[in-house]
This record gives sequence, C-alpha cells and structure tokens, in this order.
Amino acid sequence: MKITFLVLGKTDDKYIIEGITKYLGRLKHYIKFDLIEIPDLKNTKNLREDQQKAKEAELLQKALNPTDHIILLDEKGTEFTSRQFSEFLNKKMVSGIQNLVFIVGGPYGFDESIYKLAQGKISLSKLTFSHQMVRLFFIEQVYRGFTILKGEPYHHD
Repeated sequence: MKITFLVLGKTDDKYIIEGITKYLGRLKHYIKFDLIEIPDLKNTKNLREDQQKAKEAELLQKALNPTDHIILLDEKGTEFTSRQFSEFLNKKMVSGIQNLVFIVGGPYGFDESIYKLAQGKISLSKLTFSHQMVRLFFIEQVYRGFTILKGEPYHHD
C-alpha cells in the first residue's frame, strides 16, 4: 500500500517544513508516502465560499484516481487515539487498498463533490489548527502509527 497526502497550497514556515521533512524521512522506512501540494487558487477574494470550494474540488479531483481510497481530514470526522489510528492504518493495509489518500481541504472545508468521493473522514482534534500545522501533525501521527505497529519505543501510553 502507498499513502498519499493531498494538500492545497504550499507550506511557507521553515520550522514546519523542517518538521515535515524530518518525519517524511523517517516514514520512508515503513511505507511509500507521497506529499502532494496543489497550488493555491488565485484571486480568491472575488469568489464566494461555495465557488472557492468548487474550484478547489476541481483541482483535487484532477489529482485523484478512480481506485484511490479517500479519507478526508475533516472536523466532523472520527477521532482516534494514536493506537486506534495505527489500527486503522493496519486494517487499510491488510484490506488490499493500493493507494490510501488523505486530503486536507481549503479554508472553508470541502465541496460536496469531494465528500461524495470519500470513503471516510478523520478529525485530528476538536481544536482548530492552521492548514500548515495539520500537515506536520498528520505526518507525525502516521509515523507514530507505524512505530506502534512495529512495537518500536517511540510512542508511550
């Protein structure tokens, strides 16, 4: 199985980029993990919220394949402990999924068309994080999940 992490926009903060790079380097020992950044929309101040979500959906759909198993990072999604998330990843791996795609939406969330494509939703927290921080937190949690599955001493209950 491969994991693809699909995000809108680039990360500008150096400390976040350093953290992402650190965990991407660690993850390659466990699974093929691709971080795909879709360029930000231009001139969004002239768009209504629904128009912006629709345009973002078009960009996201271009990056997806029909066989992708899509999980949205969404505030209304299922919350997991780190152990539960590792079990979730394990179930997906043994189910025969070839490409597990996690998507972070834009500032207003997802267009309805993206919700219809998804097989699930996960919430990282009831707290709200910047889209930049979510990237680092999520990649670290994937890494943590694999260390839990391998019985390595990274995670402490």
